[in-house]
Amino acid sequence: MAQHAGIAAARRRTLLEWIAVHSLGVAAALFFTLPFVFVFLTSLMSDSQALSRDLIPHTWEWANYRKVFDTPGFVTWWKNTLLYAGLGTVLTVVSSIPVAYALAKFRFRGRNLTLMLVISMMMLPPQVVVIPMYLFWAKQLDLSGTLWPLIVPMAFGDAFSIFLLRQFLTTIPNEYLDAAKVDGCGELRTLLKVVLPMAKPGVAAVALFQFFYAWNDYFGPQIYASENPAAWTLSYGLESFKGAHHTDWNLTMAATVLVMAPVILVFFFAQKAFVEGVTLTGVKG
Repeated sequence: MAQHAGIAAARRRTLLEWIAVHSLGVAAALFFTLPFVFVFLTSLMSDSQALSRDLIPHTWEWANYRKVFDTPGFVTWWKNTLLYAGLGTVLTVVSSIPVAYALAKFRFRGRNLTLMLVISMMMLPPQVVVIPMYLFWAKQLDLSGTLWPLIVPMAFGDAFSIFLLRQFLTTIPNEYLDAAKVDGCGELRTLLKVVLPMAKPGVAAVALFQFFYAWNDYFGPQIYASENPAAWTLSYGLESFKGAHHTDWNLTMAATVLVMAPVILVFFFAQKAFVEGVTLTGVKG
């Protein structure tokens, strides 16, 4: 009897632990999900009902999304954001991979110092260099009012991307590289044919980080493109939905949903590679 009572108590304890853990999980999921639900429901309300005590739309105003697309410049902001995020991501990945590969697999004098410089650049706030960078791009190269001052520097690598890729590449055994070199592969071919196929999760994580950063960037377009509405991005263009005397919160929320949707979809379909890449970067350093 005592043994059966002990087993029953253990089962009850396991059940209670399961309920507690899953209750916390559900609570956390609701905590992060409810703001998105609120934004979505508000986007389908009429202007008079938006931000009222009513949480469910009286009438489902799907036409709000059409009004947002008909807003002058909105489609252009979409194109600019795709250009900034897409091209910037490609340039960052392509320029960061060779540097990360060299720091992870090459042995040369000053390697540790170079790595420390990369880490130091990660700690440098962008606001520190914004004035000299603006004077260079706007005054010297006359590129103010465009997004090129934000895109071109990505062709020279990114400190965070280099560090993340370097951490991932250190997890790849050197035996694979030695075998490739024995078969006659040079460094470039080894990188392209051996290392990159094995580093897909790390590359995917870096690409997603950079894409999300560029898609949501507000500070950069405000500095360089604020004077030219034709060069605005979605994050900066959202500000135009707020009027001086009146704000159509239903349209603002509809525009917000359209801005968030691509990022959510990209992460949903790429989350496996993203999580794997971020996890494996900490296995070996």
